[in-house]
Amino acid sequence: MKSKKFFSSIGNIIKWMLIVFLTGSILLVFIYRYIPVYASPLMFIRAYEQVSRGEQIRWHHEWVPLEEMPSDMPVAAIACEDTMFLRHHGFNWEVIREVIREYRAGNCTRGGSTISQQVAKNVFLFPTGKNGKIALMRKGVEAYFTVLIEMMWDKQRIMEVYLNTIEMGDGIYGLQAVAHDHFDRDAKDLTRNQCAMIAITFPNPLVMNSAAPTANMYKRQSWCLWFMKGVGHFPMRQEND
Repeated sequence: MKSKKFFSSIGNIIKWMLIVFLTGSILLVFIYRYIPVYASPLMFIRAYEQVSRGEQIRWHHEWVPLEEMPSDMPVAAIACEDTMFLRHHGFNWEVIREVIREYRAGNCTRGGSTISQQVAKNVFLFPTGKNGKIALMRKGVEAYFTVLIEMMWDKQRIMEVYLNTIEMGDGIYGLQAVAHDHFDRDAKDLTRNQCAMIAITFPNPLVMNSAAPTANMYKRQSWCLWFMKGVGHFPMRQEND
């Protein structure tokens, strides 16, 4: 009898935890549809890492609306990170299948995350390290948030949050911050070449510095500019009004 009550209590606790998580996550995604994202889990983690190394906190982040970004920046992000962004609903299944095949063959060197998945990861989740089971659970939660933002946000909002929260250098988060720190100008004044240079650093912004490009980075920039021609243009909000 006692064991039945115990398991019943555990079941009720789990049920209410799920209800709170589902309700809270839906509400948070809904709120972020309208208000700027001024901080993310990664920003706090980087600040903690800096303090633990005995360094001063470096946290440069300024929210800027999509309308105040150069139209070339979303195009560069799509060209470098997610060429199917405007066509998929959060997941690029073809790329995911290729990554799985490469992983099974033992030569996987890339990720399969779309821009939508990266937003879900950057804004709503904490890194989990290399623990396989925890990382797998995190991927499941990431997929859940990806579905939510694709349902509740439009592509313009997803891109706006992405370009405002992604890490772009040491203590630098978002387009306005990197424009000020690396190019001494506002985001809206970035050139097409500068947008491409920033975009190619997204996979590893702590190693690739858009303010001090290497020869390899200039090659990547040329590749990005070439792919940007194929992307064409990104429908900014005023084009939809």
